[in-house]
Amino acid sequence: QRPVPNLNFVYVDPLGWVYDWSQEGKKAHWDVHLHYYLWQIWAYFTARSLLPQLHFDLVHHVSYVKYSNPSFLSLLSIPFVWGPVGGAESAPKSFWQDFSTRAKVYEVLRAVSRWVGEADPFVRLTAKRSALTWATTEDTASRVRQLGAKNVRVLIESGLRQEEIDRLMQYPLPETAAIRFISLGRLLHWKGFHLGLRAFAAAGIPNAEYWVVGDGPERDRLERLAADLGIADRVKFWGRVDRDEGLTKLGESHVLVHPSLHDSGGWVCLEAMAAGRPIVCLALGGPNVQVTPETGFKIPADHPDQAVQELAQAMSRLAQNRDLLKQMGRAGQQLVQTRYRWEAKVRSQVEQYDPLQPSPATFEPQPAVPSSNVSNSNVSNSNVSNSNVPNSKTIGL
Repeated sequence: QRPVPNLNFVYVDPLGWVYDWSQEGKKAHWDVHLHYYLWQIWAYFTARSLLPQLHFDLVHHVSYVKYSNPSFLSLLSIPFVWGPVGGAESAPKSFWQDFSTRAKVYEVLRAVSRWVGEADPFVRLTAKRSALTWATTEDTASRVRQLGAKNVRVLIESGLRQEEIDRLMQYPLPETAAIRFISLGRLLHWKGFHLGLRAFAAAGIPNAEYWVVGDGPERDRLERLAADLGIADRVKFWGRVDRDEGLTKLGESHVLVHPSLHDSGGWVCLEAMAAGRPIVCLALGGPNVQVTPETGFKIPADHPDQAVQELAQAMSRLAQNRDLLKQMGRAGQQLVQTRYRWEAKVRSQVEQYDPLQPSPATFEPQPAVPSSNVSNSNVSNSNVSNSNVPNSKTIGL
């Protein structure tokens, strides 16, 4: 089946035995990064062999969303678009005081991994050869500029389909006197749920509830923290739920609290805004780009105590002023429709392709890639595509 006639996929799987993609997300794999690096090399040679016969106008790297990995497709003789890429975000050092030893080791290894990646000459070459780089956050934009990228713009990688937006807009605000806050996501140290709990306790809002939806290694610590803060009877840990149930829980709440310390994206913020729920977050990473002063509160992350105090103040304001809560919710819905709906995002991105083309391209339907070049591999994120957008033929990685 070819629902998009001018879209073709070429699957590249040079070392299928190295990484079992059927287990993606189920367990940790040491070999995924090695496989990805080798795959990048193989994909370059595959793309180079296709270029003479298909005459692509530009090449666009879309996966992984990691600025410290190279894209060898930048070596092709056509304009190269890189991103959106992210990963340069870090938890402010002052917030490490709340981390366990294991969490601190994780942050150190993450920083070392970025340093090693930035030292890779092919990463620097990727940055320097990019005609356009999209970075998910200002942190990543700064890093790729230092690596040599010239034309850098901030663009969050996340978006929502119109049918998702329509569904989320159907959730009415709960008609309850007591306000209900919600946080959704994996319970990891850098997600900042401990800050949300501390802020909820500090706010002391009568009859308020706080729902935590998700599971992870920090759950026991968070439950103990809720007990120590004296709010265990008003905090509900729902555990891991599927996406549909998570969205239902969002619809049963009034405000999203998302105090993440280094999210590149933050899909849940878009979902909450589409549902008409204001956001209370830290002014860090992707949420700092997504959330505006009209759609929520972005709290500076100078120190944990300061952040907790200002998070609590934001929660109290929304609890005391339902008109403000509704106003921010409506602004969030409008923002998602105009900026984060996939159709709008894609149209904006495609418009930025045209100035990169060396000469006006003519639309010539291309034959499907021969079946001998197409593998039945189950490798996701391993494709080279020829897609005819208006006035352009693009090869994507």
